[in-house]
Parts: sequence; C-alpha cells; structure tokens
Amino acid sequence: MRSNSSAILSRPPLLSPSRAGVGWGLLGVVGFSFTVPFTRVAVQDGGMSPLFVGCGRAVVAALLAAGALAVTGQRPPRAAQWARLTVVAGGVVLGFPVLTSFALATASASHSAVVIALLPAVTAVTAALRGHERPPVRFWLAVLAGALAAVVFTSSPSGLGGLRWSDLLLLGAVLAAGLGYAEGGLLARELGAWQTISWALVLSAPLAAVLAAVAMAAHPPTATPAGWGAFAYLGAVSMFLAFFGWYRGLAIGPMARVSQIQLVQPVLSICWAGLFLGEAVTWSTLLAGVTVIACAGLAVRTRLEPRPSP
Repeated sequence: MRSNSSAILSRPPLLSPSRAGVGWGLLGVVGFSFTVPFTRVAVQDGGMSPLFVGCGRAVVAALLAAGALAVTGQRPPRAAQWARLTVVAGGVVLGFPVLTSFALATASASHSAVVIALLPAVTAVTAALRGHERPPVRFWLAVLAGALAAVVFTSSPSGLGGLRWSDLLLLGAVLAAGLGYAEGGLLARELGAWQTISWALVLSAPLAAVLAAVAMAAHPPTATPAGWGAFAYLGAVSMFLAFFGWYRGLAIGPMARVSQIQLVQPVLSICWAGLFLGEAVTWSTLLAGVTVIACAGLAVRTRLEPRPSP
C-alpha cells in the first residue's frame, strides 16, 4: 500500500513543473514586452545615443545584480560556468540590447517586432540542439506556424519594405538572444534563475561601463523625463527582473516548449506601442494576435501531452 501510494504521488510533479515553467516564462515575457517600445522612446524621443541605451541599461542592472548577490551571499560560479556565462553576457546583456538600440534609432517599434518575432523559433532550435531535447514533429509545425503568424501580424501595419540595415541588426540581435537564452536556461538549472543573469551582468559590467562612458562623452544624453523613465525600466526590468521569471521558466523546461511563450511578446509589444507611442491597433491586429497566441498554446499543449507508454 505504501509503495502504491508512492507511485501515485510521484505522477503529479511530472506535469506540475512543466506548467510552472510556462507560468514563469510568461511572467518574464510580459516584462520583456515593454522593451521595444521603451527602447524606441529612449533612443528616438529621449535624446540618448543607441550605445548609451544599450550599455547604460546593463550598468544599471549590474549594480542591482551585484547588490543582490552580495546581500544573499551567493557562491561565485566555477571556472567552467564563468566561460558559459560569457555566452549569456554576450547574447542578452550586450548583444541584444546594443543591436536593437541601434536598429530602433531608425526603425519603428512595429517594424522591429517583425524580426524579433522570430526569436522564439531561434530559441527553440538552439535549446533543442544545446539541451539535447527532441520535441515531436507537431511541436515544430506549431513553432513554424507561430513564427509565420507573428511575422505576418507585425509586418501588416507598415510592411517589410525590403531588407534594410536595421533588419540586419535585428537579425543579429535575435541570434545573440537565442544563444543567450538557451545557455542561460541550462545554467539556471545549476546556478539558479536570478543568479545566472546576475553573474552575467557582473561579468559584463566593466566593458558595459567603459562603452557607456564613451557614449556619454561623445553624445551627452539630454533626455526628457519620459526618456529617463523608459531607460530606468530597461535597466531594472528588461535587463534584470524579467530574467528572474524567464530563466526560471527555461530551467524548469523543456526549454524548446517554454521558449514558444515568447510568441505572445510581439502581440503585447504592439499593444504597448499603440498605448504609449500612438500606433493604431485594428481589428486585424487583434485577430492576428489571437492566432499567434493560439500557435503558442498549441506548441505548449503538444509538449504537455504525456508520451504513450511502450
């Protein structure tokens, strides 16, 4: 009786962590969803240079991370983990913020979301390869459908209009973030979710501080209160707090499945762009948004279904 009870009680945790991963991942995505419109506010309307926005936000987040690590007395990573943290730092601390900041100096928030909408697919592929995950074919079909729906949705207001320099910057940002997300998700299983992003921020702080100082000397920021508010959000939330939920969700995993929650991000970003930047949100936008969320839900549902016993 005791062994039977143990067998029964051992089943729920197999599904519960999986659903918890989705919840934590969604919490992180909500925090990330303000990044594109607020970066545009800081760069185009706030009088800040793209280099200052991209690196300055990392410095702000690094100060918060160093304080959190010191107060909680976290043990430093091992040498091999420091090497892997360089991938995280290069991808999500410096690569993605700097490249998107330069792209948003000329591109609109809606247009930028076209390319950034491909990030879940890139993360899924990277996570499957790096984490040795083997999602079923239905999952990959849902990933492809979601990526296509996100591209059609976010490109509908203004259109792609041909490949531009800002698109190449955004493609580089997507690749950098996909690598950083996958490696960070794996490291979060060893170091912890918030610890992973904190150590990556501390690691990149010296370089970020130098680049931010160079940017300030070349182009002193003359931001409006709205610009500084957007910059503060980018440093405290987009670069730090949102990663608590995101990396925790990826750590719980499977990473390829949790990464598809980010398909909701372009929908939310367009909504915030309409609210804060005055961009129109039409019925077609809402319909396409439902399609994107449905694809994300299908990918999640595919991974939640238990595999049949042999």
